[in-house]
Amino acid sequence: MVQLTLVLPFALPAPEFAPDLVRSLQAPALAALVSRTATHHRQPYDQTARALPHEVWLARALGLEQHGQPGFAVAAMRGFGLDPQDGTWFIINPSHIEIARSHLMMPDLRQLDLHDADSRALFDAARPYVEEAGHTLEYGDAQTWFMRADDWAGMDTSTPDAAVGMNLTDCMPTGPRALAYRKLQNEIQMLWYTHPANAARESRRQPPVNAFWLWGAATTNSTASPKTVVPAQAGTHAELPKSANGTTVAAFESPGWLSALATERLTSLPQVGATQADTLLIAGNVAAPAIAADWSGWLYEMQRLESELFAPLLAALAAGRIKQLKLVMSHRDAHAEFTTTAMAQRKFWRRPTLERLI
Repeated sequence: MVQLTLVLPFALPAPEFAPDLVRSLQAPALAALVSRTATHHRQPYDQTARALPHEVWLARALGLEQHGQPGFAVAAMRGFGLDPQDGTWFIINPSHIEIARSHLMMPDLRQLDLHDADSRALFDAARPYVEEAGHTLEYGDAQTWFMRADDWAGMDTSTPDAAVGMNLTDCMPTGPRALAYRKLQNEIQMLWYTHPANAARESRRQPPVNAFWLWGAATTNSTASPKTVVPAQAGTHAELPKSANGTTVAAFESPGWLSALATERLTSLPQVGATQADTLLIAGNVAAPAIAADWSGWLYEMQRLESELFAPLLAALAAGRIKQLKLVMSHRDAHAEFTTTAMAQRKFWRRPTLERLI
């Protein structure tokens, strides 16, 4: 029998809409999983972390927390088949920054719709500027690049999902080298302003890529989590982290950097029900509608999880194929953990309800 942990970013309904969303959600399997539990608790968000609750949870579970921040860069590089060698590496996300009424803000990067050809062109244009500044730039995928900047170690940064929709003044990197970051950002912004790739994007009524988001710093010589060698991309192999207890990490509909942390990248949810190994699954399909406050879309994706994941896993628990199931669900301000077992599901006197999501 296996133990399964599901990490579901933004699957907790936003507090201000939670009562109405819970009433609209038809999810009896999820209700059983969160009501008939062996343990459950809710953890408030640490406002100083500059990362979302599920990101902090994952960093700790995977042994990738550095200096109190999620340090995903080195592990994600390995997931893309890149060799980080030595030094301090950051994740770089090409992004679009726009002017709101009184401040700068960054929309959800999932909506940027940046494809490989445009991303490669922008990457190739920026690379000489990064190298002139004494750094190294590496390409992961269209939305995930990496920069080595040893002298920027200790920079305090925010994850992109923590910064989305916020006043970017409060989210920009801080520290002794923040001025150097802003100088490089400005140079690349001017370079990209008239770049043909952005002109083509604007002709297609897509937002220009006019900035890069820097975060997730990790130093190779302090990344000490257990590793396993697995296929990363066609023709490459990479060392990827397992969780602290050796659990396989799987990802479904997650951003590129997050999928790169996984040893298995799922194309459909039912695959996880057939696993014969302890698994930590990150299902990111609910995040985009939640960030956009598209609550009909949020309900649709939660109903999808109900039919494709929660109901089959509840049946697997009842049949004894799963020993223990943990749900880690979050919104911007907190995360909740619900642990259930076959024995806990026999607590018939506990009425299945979704009230614990409120």
